[in-house]
This record gives sequence, C-alpha cells and structure tokens, in this order.
Amino acid sequence: MEFKDYYGVLGVEPSAGDAEIKTAYRRLARKYHPDVSKEKSAEETFKAVNEAYEALRDPDKRKAYDQLRAGGYRPGDQVRPPPGGFGRGPGGGVDFDEIFAGGGAGGGFSDFFESMFGRGGRAGGGPRAGARGSAPAGDTRAKVAVPLAAVFNGSSVRVSVNGRTLEVRVPKGVKPGQVIRLAKQGNAGRDLLLEVEYAADPQFEVDGRNIIHVLPVAPWEAALGALISVPTLGGAVELKIPADSESGRKLRLRGRGLPTSDGSAGDQIVELEILAPKAHNNAQQAAYATLRDAFGDDWRRA
Repeated sequence: MEFKDYYGVLGVEPSAGDAEIKTAYRRLARKYHPDVSKEKSAEETFKAVNEAYEALRDPDKRKAYDQLRAGGYRPGDQVRPPPGGFGRGPGGGVDFDEIFAGGGAGGGFSDFFESMFGRGGRAGGGPRAGARGSAPAGDTRAKVAVPLAAVFNGSSVRVSVNGRTLEVRVPKGVKPGQVIRLAKQGNAGRDLLLEVEYAADPQFEVDGRNIIHVLPVAPWEAALGALISVPTLGGAVELKIPADSESGRKLRLRGRGLPTSDGSAGDQIVELEILAPKAHNNAQQAAYATLRDAFGDDWRRA
C-alpha cells in the first residue's frame, strides 16, 4: 500500500503544534468542502484532508505515524505492514475483543490509514478502541465517532462492527465518554458498549455545550456591516455583522449549541476572520488600487 504524507496534505511541517495543525485543517476543509468548492477533485481532496487531520489530531495516532515516518518513507513509497499490523509484532496482540467501530467520522479512509489505526481510527500499538485495559468479561467495547449533527438532532448513525453494519440511535445531547449499550450485539451474543466521542467537523468546534464556528468575511463586510448566512447544526441562519468589526470578534447565536439534559442548549459562537479575496480581473485590481489610494498608510496607525 502507498505511504501517506499527512503533514504534506495539510501543508504543515512535522514540527507543527496542535494549534497550527488545527488551523491548517480548518482552512483546507472549508476550501474543499463539496458543498462549497466547484473543483472537480474537491471531494477527494476533502477526504484526504479529513484523513490527515484524523491521524494527526490525536497524540497516540500521531506518535504511531511519526514512528513509521521516521523509517524514511516518502509519498508514493510502498509500505508493507508487519504481521498483526503496525505497532504490533508477533505475539503483541491485546487481551480483549477484536472490534472496529466506524462510520461516524466520515468514513472512506485509505488502506494505509486502516492498517495504521484500524477502521475505528485507533492506533495499532495501543489498547483496542474504548477499552481501558482488559474488557470486562462478556461485554464487547468500542469507541464510536459521532457526527455533531447526530448529537444535535438525536438521529441515527451507521456503525461497522466485525463486518456487520448496525443502525445506532444517538441520544440527543450525548456527551463524550458516555456509553451507548446495544443488547446482544456484541461477540457471542453479549452486549455491545459503544463509548461516544465527537467526530472532527470541518465547520464546527466544541467548547463544552457551545459550538464555535469561524466565519470568513470580506474587508468591506467587516467595515460596512453585512447580513451573512451562517451554518449551524440546525440549519443556516442570517447573522448581522456589525459595522467596524475586526478579525477575532465573537458574535453569539443563543441556543444554537449542543442540547443539555434539562432541555436547554448551549450557544454557537461565531468568530469573524477577515480575509482579502484575490483579484481575478482588471476591475478587481482597480478596486484594490482605489482602496490603497483612499487609505494610504494611515490605516496602520488607526
């Protein structure tokens, strides 16, 4: 199978910190999201970006990947996994059930990713998904990456377990670490316990019960004010951008966050990011020249 350069996909150095990796992922995911981009390869690129971020955002996965990369592999090199998979030599198995829970994080990961981390996205050399040490006798445990939209709506997701596809209803507002029990769906007719984690989302980040969305705005929208359609977990809404807004300003959409057990909900925090669009024709270049002449260097001292 072909080695994947996850750092190259995100356009960051191997020494990049977590914040830099997250910023690169967010920028690329927004650029190549199939609902936004009109490029023919947008969907393929979007999947590659998601896979790279899924591998690098978790310390254990990133450590396992870096150990393999240290062997001198480069993009296009062929990689042959050792017996038992990466990170597990002969006799290096684990003492609880073989189970993969997937489908919640977007799926479509490459053979290389699944050989490294399994279909559930766990590092090959660590404990099996959802387990802390050995699994209790009888029940089968796994982690399931749940899309934020399913948490918001309380909808169902498909989970792949040992070659079977199960329809799992996600309780509305479920929190990371909580367990969904599926009676008699585990090995040997035992129960299947799915520990919830939130799948990475290209548009939203989670802060407790609040949802954070970074909204790109044009300089004139920030300066003059605008009414902009903003995505939320419950559908797009119109948001008024106040005039004279600066990059980093936060606006609050009340009740648009994740539900709580008492029937209320957190908020969505919209953080403004001012971006200057590229000039693609003479008229747009002239518009920028007019701005330059109007503002001169005085804006730096404003």
